[in-house]
Amino acid sequence: MSTQPPTQTSKAAAMVAPKATSQKEKDSQAKNAAKMHRRSRSGCFTCRLRRKKCDEGKNQCKACKHLGLKCEYKRPMWWSNNEQRKQQKETIKNIIKRTKLSEKTAQIGTTHAETPPGLSHSLPTSATYSEATARTRAPSIESQESPGYDFNQAPLSQDYYDFHPHIVSPPYDTNPHYQPFPSTPYEVDIKTERQMYVNDVPTRRDSMISTFSTYQPPSSHPTLPSFPEDEWINESIYDTGDMFSAEEGLDFDFFDFSHGAPQASQQALIQVDDCDRPLLDHFIDNVLRLIFPILEVNQHGSARSEVILPALESNKCYLHCCLSISAIHLKSTRGLQGEQIDNDILRHRYATIAELCEALKLDTNHLHILEATLGMIFFQCSVGRPDDALPDISWHQHFQAAISLVRKLELPHAMVHDNNARIHPPFNMTLASWIDILGATMLGRSPQFADTYREKNQSGSTSGLCELMGCEDSMMYLISEIACLDALKSANGINDMQLCQLIGSLGQSLDTTEVPPDSLTWPYSSTGAIRPKQLSRNMTAVFRLAARIYLCSLVPHQTKDDPTLRSLVDRFTGILHLIPHGPDGFDKSIVWPLLIAGSQSTADSIFRQALASRVASLGEHAGFGSFGRMVRLLQEVWRQSDEGDRTESGQNVHWRDVMQQKGWDFLLI
Repeated sequence: MSTQPPTQTSKAAAMVAPKATSQKEKDSQAKNAAKMHRRSRSGCFTCRLRRKKCDEGKNQCKACKHLGLKCEYKRPMWWSNNEQRKQQKETIKNIIKRTKLSEKTAQIGTTHAETPPGLSHSLPTSATYSEATARTRAPSIESQESPGYDFNQAPLSQDYYDFHPHIVSPPYDTNPHYQPFPSTPYEVDIKTERQMYVNDVPTRRDSMISTFSTYQPPSSHPTLPSFPEDEWINESIYDTGDMFSAEEGLDFDFFDFSHGAPQASQQALIQVDDCDRPLLDHFIDNVLRLIFPILEVNQHGSARSEVILPALESNKCYLHCCLSISAIHLKSTRGLQGEQIDNDILRHRYATIAELCEALKLDTNHLHILEATLGMIFFQCSVGRPDDALPDISWHQHFQAAISLVRKLELPHAMVHDNNARIHPPFNMTLASWIDILGATMLGRSPQFADTYREKNQSGSTSGLCELMGCEDSMMYLISEIACLDALKSANGINDMQLCQLIGSLGQSLDTTEVPPDSLTWPYSSTGAIRPKQLSRNMTAVFRLAARIYLCSLVPHQTKDDPTLRSLVDRFTGILHLIPHGPDGFDKSIVWPLLIAGSQSTADSIFRQALASRVASLGEHAGFGSFGRMVRLLQEVWRQSDEGDRTESGQNVHWRDVMQQKGWDFLLI
């Protein structure tokens, strides 16, 4: 994987809110940190609403007692209503803010007069005080994720500090106490290691490094050299609300998983026959990491612990689906031949379909049926060679069954309602939406839930598509609109003048999503840690240009030699270098944009050279899954198109026509 250093920017101080913590609380926290904690479902409902661990103390847990909250072990009335949950959460937040504010004020009042104030005491933040003072917070512009800040604004007047007596000093640039301290933040790398167990046997160990900027000095370590005391900033422990906000600010509990809240334990008890044990081990060790690469970056480990392992444990249909996918991956990557591997593929494939049919007859466990159906559709995009063929029904026929289940479960309505109430989106609906939008372009049809996406686009709400797949939700909503226009054009339901007007309108909508060019940078930090938000920003830019190419191709009598299309394809190629490539890169997450741009590239286009380079860097992995099928399709499109150019036929070769000619029923997402 190629690496490039990120663009360097000027450095600025990050001002954060203090957190008042007594010595007794510090000792208690240090003692508790040394103990292994096992999350329980029997904690109080207040801690469960806050997504915090509960010690399940009798009458009242320690967390509620310390924060002055009502501790409820009996299911309260507000738990069953989303709107009441929202109100209860806001009430709890206000109580916690008042409690912490009083603690901070009490601690600041006892600070010695001769002690230089720490940087964390310089300004209030929006997490503690009113919205009117939120503009005073200045994250480090060293971080690529920090929002803009006007450093030329006049410092707050002395009257402001007279009005807020709990602030011990004016801004740091006017206070002589601050001058001896360095102006650059510390960059801290946190390495997280996860060990996964299946049937109490360790099967996989992963590690991940996250980077964030802070003014909190590193704590001393017995094996590391010590530094002079005056080289570090004397700063009290503080609470920023989100420790990683200076770098990324991720929500680690974003989705509403069908198997309940995220669990701390990584253990799973999966019942399989002895003959299928190698397939299960291969799936967990080699296939699982290929399925949701962006989700793994955004919420490390959640794809395994909250999506796949619980489903393998509780959903027999899903288990057979995964074992079939594992057998396909084994056959293609290790070149296995013979009746045994083919029987494994077909045996588990038929078992999956048989379980689905039986469940549909019983009309129960709809979530399990939907989960397995989406798995059959989506997992196939990660494995297999282009010439692999299964004696099975097509992906879009499977998806019709998934659509019926989605509607039966009322997930579109739940996604709109829950998002308005700021409840996390259903994971299965998010995955179905991704397949629906991009799958519609494969078929030349309108997405099944286009009205839902339109409503969410107008309200500016999220469906979780960015967190799951990397492209911002608003961009995917616009691609849905373009797919609707494509379907309308294919059905001859619109004249050329109306078509051009709608194309112009959608083009203006795409203009509103543009970002400054300098916001697109290499997604790895100088320490080699991936920055998820920067990666998402880059991927959205790639999808945006692909959407423009897709929209431009709908113009009547448009050809790929048109200067506008050629310019768009060149621009697309120009930002491809911002998406990491190679076996550990994210080429397989941008299959659809590569297809759209590649289908409009000419024989002399730089795009073809760029794609060949990315194929070479992937090595043998380039031939598997949707990426391998996309490359195979583009090669055939280019062959026919270049032959047409030599004969001067002047006709565009559409990739959907080529798929129909070859009998390919690919889902290239």
